[in-house]
Amino acid sequence: MSIAQAMILAAGRGERMRPLTDSCPKPLLRVKGKPLLQYHLEAFGRGGFRDVAVNTAWLGEQIEDHFGHETADGVRIKYSHEGTDFGGALETAGGIARALPLLADTFWVVAGDVYLPDFLFTRAAYDRFAASGKLAHLFLVPNPPHNAKGDFGLAADGRALNAADVRHTYSTLGLYRRAFFAALPPGNPQGQKAALAPLLRAATDRGEVSAELYQGPWTDVGTPERLAALNA
Repeated sequence: MSIAQAMILAAGRGERMRPLTDSCPKPLLRVKGKPLLQYHLEAFGRGGFRDVAVNTAWLGEQIEDHFGHETADGVRIKYSHEGTDFGGALETAGGIARALPLLADTFWVVAGDVYLPDFLFTRAAYDRFAASGKLAHLFLVPNPPHNAKGDFGLAADGRALNAADVRHTYSTLGLYRRAFFAALPPGNPQGQKAALAPLLRAATDRGEVSAELYQGPWTDVGTPERLAALNA
């Protein structure tokens, strides 16, 4: 079995998107005629990353039914079905830890409910991070109105900072090493729920996280209003 070098997070309930997500998982909501998740799959394929892991929980069978196990342009999809295995989503870090047996030592992560149509998943960025010795590399974006204070600062040497006068928003897009998730059991066999933010904050304090600012189009499609604005 080939090992995935990318993971798309698609397990969330999408509470803020209700009632749209009462019968449709958020990554299948359409922007400009295509499901949100499809943009990521196509972008990974263009970048040469042809094995992608997708975790699911809420209405996850719809995602597998829609995309199957290989896209028309040859991207192979492996699923980690948290809903089937544990009755619900394991939160971000718990879900990634669960999927680690499907993933390479270094891998991309992006949420299935963000829209960033112009981002290029390049082998150069992947290889640069792999050679860096860092445990994570975050792509930050200018702060949207709903997160005006931002999440992380950016040092002159490229390190992410927890405390900074100017902070940017974590886009949900990043590069990670398996070692970043060492605090959780390999493969998370018991389905432990774990948030990503505390792990990121701790690794950032240790100087193990780098970051860069991405200024292309980006939307966290978190509410019906933001979805409607994209489709206007």
